Amino acid sequence: MEFGVAVGTIAAVDYAQHGERLGFTRCWVPDTPLIRSNVFATMAAVALATKTIKIGSGVLVCGMRLAPEAASGIATINALAPGRTYAIIGAGNTAMRMMGLRPTGAKAMREYVRVVKALLRGEEVMYAAGGPGTPEHPVRFTGLEQEHVRLDPLPEIHVAGNGPLSLAVAGDTGDGLCVSIPRGGTFAEAIGHVRRGAAKVGRTLPANYHTAALVNLLMLEPGEPLTSDRVINAIGPSVMANFHYLADWVRETGKEPPAYVRPVWDDYMAFVKRQSGADAHLALHETHYLTLQADEAQFLTPEILRNFCIIGEPPALVEQLRQLEREGLNQITFFPPFKQRYEVMERFARQVMEKM
Repeated sequence: MEFGVAVGTIAAVDYAQHGERLGFTRCWVPDTPLIRSNVFATMAAVALATKTIKIGSGVLVCGMRLAPEAASGIATINALAPGRTYAIIGAGNTAMRMMGLRPTGAKAMREYVRVVKALLRGEEVMYAAGGPGTPEHPVRFTGLEQEHVRLDPLPEIHVAGNGPLSLAVAGDTGDGLCVSIPRGGTFAEAIGHVRRGAAKVGRTLPANYHTAALVNLLMLEPGEPLTSDRVINAIGPSVMANFHYLADWVRETGKEPPAYVRPVWDDYMAFVKRQSGADAHLALHETHYLTLQADEAQFLTPEILRNFCIIGEPPALVEQLRQLEREGLNQITFFPPFKQRYEVMERFARQVMEKM
């Protein structure tokens, strides 16, 4: 199994460098412009400061830019780090919600990925800037002799998904999959949707099809209870990002929340309802993977943490990760608590990665 680091700010390039030294093989750069640095500027900084780690958008949000611009950004990073560049393209829950918008639908995302992949192959492709059903025009890279971008070696384009429709896009169109666990259910359920999406278009997933997951992961100290302040502060921001996603999903679809969140769901939705006003969308999502909102800790019961996390002392983590590896998962990335990220990274490399 591979392990990734997440670098969300231009000031954290040294975190990617340290991860590279410790044996982390991938660097994910998020695309959430109202919370973190510009995705391509950060990827460029990481590319120039590292030698071996692979650099990818985790995830590149369809609604943030037109598909040709996304292809140009990816190809530009590939010129700085040839053979180390990839991209994960997704609907963009946090980025879009922070602007009061909904994530991109599966049909539009499939078309977006199609255009990006075709341009990176050096092809001319028909492109509808207004989305499927709007007027199309041919687009292609030109002036390649200027070496303003690099198309060889070809960057891989993975697709992020949690629901069945977006996971199907990963299967029928993507070079790989990125899923959030447990937001997208179990990994076995997610890869099942991917395979069904591939089969629907007559595709067999290639042997090198890459599978990755963003996980909530916490290493416990010996004998540490799940109720400790350290546990709550360390894993709470990651867990609550999943709550925020589900709050919007339940309100918009009218569906029941997943079983793993139901023990506290009614109380949580009453809490969300009290967040009113024109900036409620900001209040709900602005703390993702950074900190807890006031009073959110009440929802982080031991049962909820077990349902949402890969959690345990290092030997238990090794076994849980080995099981995911047996199910076909190639790589994980997680967000450690910001202030302790170097300490967590070093301990994880020493006590978990070296045992895998």
